Amino acid sequence: MPWNDNANPGPWGSPGGDDRRDQPRKPGGGPRRPGGPDFNAGFEELSNRLRNLMGGPGGRPRGQVVALIGGGLVLAWLASGIYQVSPSEKGVVTTFGAYSGQTDPGLNYHLPAPIQAVQKVPFTTLNKTDVGGSAAEGGEAARQSLMLTGDEQIIDIDFTVTWRVARPDAFVFAIRDPADAVKAAAESAMREVVGKMPLELIISRGRGQVQRETADILQRTLDAWGAGVTVVEVQIRSANPPPEVVAAFRDVQSAEQDADSAVNEANTYRNRVVNEAKGDAARIVQAAQGYREQAVREAQGEAARFNQIYAEYRRAPGVTRDRLYIETMQRILQQSNKVVIDAKGATAPIILPPDVFRPKTQAPAAPSVAPEPPLAQPARKVGQ
Repeated sequence: MPWNDNANPGPWGSPGGDDRRDQPRKPGGGPRRPGGPDFNAGFEELSNRLRNLMGGPGGRPRGQVVALIGGGLVLAWLASGIYQVSPSEKGVVTTFGAYSGQTDPGLNYHLPAPIQAVQKVPFTTLNKTDVGGSAAEGGEAARQSLMLTGDEQIIDIDFTVTWRVARPDAFVFAIRDPADAVKAAAESAMREVVGKMPLELIISRGRGQVQRETADILQRTLDAWGAGVTVVEVQIRSANPPPEVVAAFRDVQSAEQDADSAVNEANTYRNRVVNEAKGDAARIVQAAQGYREQAVREAQGEAARFNQIYAEYRRAPGVTRDRLYIETMQRILQQSNKVVIDAKGATAPIILPPDVFRPKTQAPAAPSVAPEPPLAQPARKVGQ
């Protein structure tokens, strides 16, 4: 090669007066050339290390080297069984593909592959699966949304299923694709429920019933499959009639709202009238009870008074009769214009003043002309 030709200068100069052959060499041999790396020395040092490692002169025995390498590989294999489970997960451990147990969140260990393996399952995470879509989108989603109602009408309905893992072992081994399984079972359950109800009820007042019944049927189906899944909620996103009758159904809904408003107003009026009637009835009852108490008290007072008078009468009958007679006549004649005079033993006529004959309710007025005195009449004797 040109570099080996002494006639041609190499990359480090010509072999002229600057020849370095007389300078000392490194153990790897070859002259050291100024200004460049010494590759020969590096190769020679690497060769010596490999020779010592493989049991060359002055190195370790070859058996020890193999043992060290094998031990390191075994330790690395055993260390591969260490794994971490997050707080929202459960670890499902399998031994040669068969279920052998579960592990809780934290740092865990299983026998290295291919003896054991672990699959981490999200245990507390809520998963959502959408079923159906807008009719304008077309494709598989639109076909999932179109369903036949109980009154043989077509409805465009799409909904969301919220679910979570209840049994990690069943979740791993029972079904191959959990999301697809939940979606297929949910679509089947919704079609079953919708096929029993009329269209008007589904799009107006029956959404809650549809969601509850669909969730129940879906849960029973997944339990029968042993899927290890719990259905949290079924939520209807939209439920619309066919486009040709959308306007008519909107009118129906408006009429139903007006009817509900009228019913609410009627209930309000009824409650007001009933409450007023109850108040009047309570007031009348209380007034009647008060009158009853008054009448009873007065009757009891009169009876007690009569008993007292009767007791006095039994002790002095004559005096009591006179007093009763006088009180009775006073009560009767105090508003009368008649005058009763007991003229026993009287010989001269009795002249009464004119004011005696005026009504008791009128104030006495001064007469403009003095009336003639009344003729004397024989007095009527008042006897016992």
